[in-house]
Order: sequence, then structure tokens, then C-alpha cells
Amino acid sequence: MFRAERLRSRFIGILVGIAGLLALPGVSAAQTLTGQAAAAQATVFGLLGTNVLSFANTGTLSSPTGALQASQLSGNILGALTAEVPSATTIGYPDQVDSAASLANLALSIAGNAIGADFVNSEASAVLNGASSGSATLTNLSLNGVPVAVTGAPNQTVYLPGGQMVINEQQTSPGGIVVNALHVIVSGVADVVIGSAVASIQ
Repeated sequence: MFRAERLRSRFIGILVGIAGLLALPGVSAAQTLTGQAAAAQATVFGLLGTNVLSFANTGTLSSPTGALQASQLSGNILGALTAEVPSATTIGYPDQVDSAASLANLALSIAGNAIGADFVNSEASAVLNGASSGSATLTNLSLNGVPVAVTGAPNQTVYLPGGQMVINEQQTSPGGIVVNALHVIVSGVADVVIGSAVASIQ
């Protein structure tokens, strides 16, 4: 009888301990999770409507233990955007999401403007109950043959005829971040994102 009472007391103690662990914020499960990466995506506006085209696009991650990857030897959108070895990855963990996208030898022709770069990379990371972070790298970026000095600061904007290009574009939200290494917008023509990484967890 005494042995049974001791076992019962020990069992109750274990249950109390488990309940205490579940109450800790550090081990709580994520409620919502999003991850996605794309080497390039272009929204093209025309008389016949709007077309969204992309290459090396992972699609949306939805599992806290999932991973998506997309890569190609080369990418081409309507002959106006070309690149080599585009790659994108997004990985989910129970308490974190990491996404990254990259490509080499970018050549973009848009509304009479020529934009190029030797290498483009973006990274985004979101931690449950923690801060989100992101970064972008652009090597030898040029606009119409003229080198563009990349400061490294988020949302560096360079204006061009009819539009603008944003370097290291970062958009933050509660629990997440979107990093676009290069975002080129020409009103009424196209909206082009190069090296996009999305990470969010709550």
C-alpha cells in the first residue's frame, strides 16, 4: 500500500513537471509559419492583363520541419531578364525559419534601362519570440553601364526614368521579414524582384 502511494505521488509529480514545461514560452509550438524564396520574379503589365513569371521559386513553406529548394542552370524571363545558376531555399524548424536566394550574372532590360550584377544574394531569418534579421549582397551592380555604389543600408533607393530600384529592400512585420536584394519598379511596365527571401514565425 505504501509502495502504491509512493508511485502515485511520483506520477503526480511527473505530470506537474510536464505541465510546467509546457507553460514555458521557450518550448511553445509555433502558431503560424511562412517561408519562401525566389531567385527572380517579374510582374509584367500589358494590354492583355498582368502576368507573373518567376524562376527558381520554392513556393510557400508551411511545415515547421519542412524544407523546399529550387535551382536551375540558368533562368530567363521573356528574354528581358537572364541569370545563371539561380537558387532558392527555405527551411522550417520548430522555432525558426531561414530562407535564401541567389543568382549570378544578372542581366535585366526594363523600359530602356539595362541593369546588371555579377552576383546577387539575399537571406532572411525569423526566430520564434525573437528578432527577425536579413541581409543582401550585390556584387558589381550597374545601371546603364554605370557602377552603382551599394551602401549596404536597407532600402537604398536609386531613381531611374519612370521608376526606381530599391537595393536591399527590407520589410519587417511582427514575427517576420521580407528581404529583396533588388526590387525594380517601372510604373505601368513591370515590377521585378531579384533575390527574394521571406521568413516569418509566430
